[in-house]
Amino acid sequence: MKRELGIARCGLACCVCSKNDECRGCRDDSCSGAAWCENRKCSMEKDYSGCYDCREECSRGLLSKIKPAAFRLFIQRYGVDDLLDCLERNEACGVVYHRSGIVGDYDDFDDVEQIIEFIRTGKK
Repeated sequence: MKRELGIARCGLACCVCSKNDECRGCRDDSCSGAAWCENRKCSMEKDYSGCYDCREECSRGLLSKIKPAAFRLFIQRYGVDDLLDCLERNEACGVVYHRSGIVGDYDDFDDVEQIIEFIRTGKK
């Protein structure tokens, strides 16, 4: 885990991303999604750290997908530090963020609340 990379603006976890050796995340000026990422643009325009600071209902961009939506909601409820702590603990217990490409253990769900519970407990 590269905790210093933290959480992306959409709520996804740059700190445990399999691409974090070559990607510095959306907070970096070299972000590969700078031109197209709605979530990056919107949160920057609103001067938010991320979508999780916004209280509007939103399913634009990456928030249309279940994992980013769940991570955003987790942060809104418990905070970024709690998410980082849970991800670090889960990784130490064998939970894999990206197992194949960008799909991993956090993608095995079809309900936001199930993902949030998995983040909190590390148990399916």
